Amino acid sequence: PFVEHFKFVQALEEPGHTAKQTIPAPAQLLPELYRDEAAAERTRNFYPNEDELLEDIGAAYRTVIAELYAAGCRNLQLDDCTWGVLVDEGFQAGVRAAGSTPEAEAEKYLRVNNLALEGRPADMAITTHVCRGNYHSTYASSGPYDLVAPVLFARENVDAFYLEFDDERSGGFEPLAHVAPGKKVVLGLVTTKRPELEDRDAVIARIHEATRFVPLEDLCLSPQCGFASCEIGNKLTEDEQWAKIALVRSIAEEVWGA
Repeated sequence: PFVEHFKFVQALEEPGHTAKQTIPAPAQLLPELYRDEAAAERTRNFYPNEDELLEDIGAAYRTVIAELYAAGCRNLQLDDCTWGVLVDEGFQAGVRAAGSTPEAEAEKYLRVNNLALEGRPADMAITTHVCRGNYHSTYASSGPYDLVAPVLFARENVDAFYLEFDDERSGGFEPLAHVAPGKKVVLGLVTTKRPELEDRDAVIARIHEATRFVPLEDLCLSPQCGFASCEIGNKLTEDEQWAKIALVRSIAEEVWGA
């Protein structure tokens, strides 16, 4: 169905714009197959060897990536909550209670994502958005990127990372030191959860703070997440949403001359 969704959006493209398709990341799918004991039992009935499961998920994603590319998609975003919850201390405790470690889970998530990206088209931009939950202006997880940065930022085979930095739940910019050279970092400094507009000078100051770890030419600016991750949306009016977009655009024009 994502291929048909893309065709619909692409038909609305105007000159100078590129339609982007977003899909759940492979790593996002994996824990859903073990969401509860009943799901885990069904999964193990089909895949007693988890390595085979990871390989098959990767193969399935390579198929849909090829289909999207054939439909004309050149900008694909993997929405991935797994990294966002993996940094949360409560989730980490649950992982340990289940007999694993957060570090082991991170390696598994990295592996299945990179399997999906093997042989990816060279002229197709593929990015990851690390989501921390965005349901009706609420969130699901908290914690700095420190735990996942050496794995995700340094080794995932994507072109850019969309990262939430709109409040203290995300920690500081220090983990960006692990971002592999040449990869883009899109700073989610403007929140979609609240209608109040951010202070323009404060956002610009934070962008320049991030240049301690990533060159300015490899940084971008965006809202921290979408305005509607559910049908009810976040607690903003349509006009308030457009005001946020206008703020992002005007800051980008000033900082990067875009």
